[in-house]
Amino acid sequence: MEPEIILTEKKPSFSFIQPQFLKIALIVFLLLLLLTILRPLVIVPAGHVGVKLNFGAVQEPPLKEGIHFIVPIYQKVANVDCRVRKAEHHAAAASKDLQTVTSMVAVNYHVSPASAANLYQRVGMDYENTVIAPAIQESIKAVTAGYTAEELITKRAEVALKTSEVLERKLLDYHIKVDRFNIVNFEFSKEFNKAIEEKQTAEQRALKAQRDLERIKIEAAQKVTRAQAEAESLRIQRQEVTPELLHLREIENQRLAIEKWNGQLPRVSGGAIPFIDVDKVE
Repeated sequence: MEPEIILTEKKPSFSFIQPQFLKIALIVFLLLLLLTILRPLVIVPAGHVGVKLNFGAVQEPPLKEGIHFIVPIYQKVANVDCRVRKAEHHAAAASKDLQTVTSMVAVNYHVSPASAANLYQRVGMDYENTVIAPAIQESIKAVTAGYTAEELITKRAEVALKTSEVLERKLLDYHIKVDRFNIVNFEFSKEFNKAIEEKQTAEQRALKAQRDLERIKIEAAQKVTRAQAEAESLRIQRQEVTPELLHLREIENQRLAIEKWNGQLPRVSGGAIPFIDVDKVE
């Protein structure tokens, strides 16, 4: 009897492959985790510059837009917005005639890219509240004090221009450029607004009275001119009335009477019968 041969399938062993694969995967994971935590790459967005800090110390020059490599832990980057931005603030001040004026101001500005590192070193990122807002307040107060409340309204463009010039000088030291300055609105006290309304009403009444007076004067002058013309016409007519003209008019009247006569004599009781001397009619 021959011995029975049993064939068995030999399965491959992963005892060697699995540990190697796990090591590689673990190393890749740790590297990705390390890169995520340390962040050796920084992105400077469009319209910004990156202020590079070495252990907190500002470095020049600032980084331009794009991707940059840094040394993790040792270096950091602060992105400063250099695009045109808008700041709106209320500013309270006193006018030359001691009226309280509240102004609504809108300012368009931008940070100089080349000087962004200096601004960050001196002020930080909150430069709008730290620098711009106080500068607006000071500029409004300085200019408003030179005008009366009424002049602030009538000379609004001039006030805005002077305020803009003062503000530009104050922000120049921080490398912040004013692109546009607008005084959106002036607000006064209720008493002053009432006084302005009363003054405007009085001026309108005075203007109406003046116009009425001018109209009356013109109408009177027209009447005088008309009367003078009529008087002159009568004078000329009197000068033109001569005996010959009167005789001609008398003849004309007689001719018209003959044309209208129907051949019957008028009856007059108790008197002579009137007749027309035809021989006298030429």
